[in-house]
Amino acid sequence: MTISSKIKTVSVIGLGYIGLPAAAMFASRKVNVVGVDVNQHAIDTINQGKIHIVEPELDMIVQAAVSGGFLKATNKPEAADAFLIAVPTPFKNDYEPDLSYVLSASKSIAPVLKKGDIVILESTSPVGTTEKMVDILSEARPDLKFPKVDDHNDIDVHIAYCPERVLPGHVVRELVQNDRIIGGLTKECSQRAIDVYRIFVEGELLVTDARTAEMSKLTENSFRDVNIAFANELSLICDKLGINVWELIKLANHHPRVNILQPGCGVGGHCIAVDPWFIVNKTPDEARIVRTAREVNDYKPDWVKEKVEAALEKLSGTGKKVNDVKIGCLGLAFKPDIDDLRESPAMKIALALATQYPNQVTAVEPNIEQLPEKVAKTGLKLGELQNVVNESDLIVVLVDHRQFKEFSPVIREDQWLFDAKGIW
Repeated sequence: MTISSKIKTVSVIGLGYIGLPAAAMFASRKVNVVGVDVNQHAIDTINQGKIHIVEPELDMIVQAAVSGGFLKATNKPEAADAFLIAVPTPFKNDYEPDLSYVLSASKSIAPVLKKGDIVILESTSPVGTTEKMVDILSEARPDLKFPKVDDHNDIDVHIAYCPERVLPGHVVRELVQNDRIIGGLTKECSQRAIDVYRIFVEGELLVTDARTAEMSKLTENSFRDVNIAFANELSLICDKLGINVWELIKLANHHPRVNILQPGCGVGGHCIAVDPWFIVNKTPDEARIVRTAREVNDYKPDWVKEKVEAALEKLSGTGKKVNDVKIGCLGLAFKPDIDDLRESPAMKIALALATQYPNQVTAVEPNIEQLPEKVAKTGLKLGELQNVVNESDLIVVLVDHRQFKEFSPVIREDQWLFDAKGIW
């Protein structure tokens, strides 16, 4: 059976930090795009030509795509030639991967699939997830033939795994310029995926099998996690030995083959803080370094909180009652210059302090206008940078946002500063 490679309509399931930019890039190439999400606020916002996330340049692209009639958002899948699934893949309390969003998205598109379609999973996933998706689709649509690994027979719907690998704050540029990994269940599936991404991707399209593609994304993020853990562990060691870790790293990095990353208050985001556990879950006996790195980075927020508590005790020794101390937390996002609070260690620290010291903690987060409702209920408040720095007895720098690095604070003798990013 010959299948046309022409992609006229693309459906993107999940309109978050990855799905919406991807949908916008297809639409910017004058491909009809149907975006699907369960969040009605996101749907309404996008259909007004606006965006519900912070990402430079994306607002202009979405506005042009919607006004040009190439992008619309809805809560129910519609027929298309290509389907991209970009939904969350969190883990459960025991670090077991939660694939419910991926499987639910697969079930939702099954009724509208037809011969000639391709389904691409972009969500970061444990090895074998793409094959599980095929099982779900095959069960829901027994009238269609789906591929098995290395199946060379005619198939009706092609399947591939193609992970995103973009940096928040630079997503628009990196979606176009970055190389992409194409992991089809068969060679023909990979070719169909290439047809889809060539619509806007200028980077190299690297073809492999689905399992290797799944593992490649986990490997990339685990590599980052291990390197960050080394920097974070150095900060613990240096604190105990009375050494300035920032100076140490700067000096060590003058070695031509050493490039140590900068420590912080932990590791956050949906990828690096989560993906290594997918490897540990599958191969617990073998993934020893991966597990240890996760444990080091997961401990760092607790360590920062312990340092804050120690500073509060010192403040109480100056005659200031602990219950009267005002604490300013600078930064809530999981990394600089974005609004993403997912798995954020800075948020974890601020919430823990707000719970332990009610009505004493004010946060500065320049990339959001208001706190999520469940966060606001803890008593954590948002404030302006200058006011918080002036009014706080204890200033805790958690994220190195551009606004913080450009700010020149004057720390009074009666104030304490704990800088987890080494910018002040």
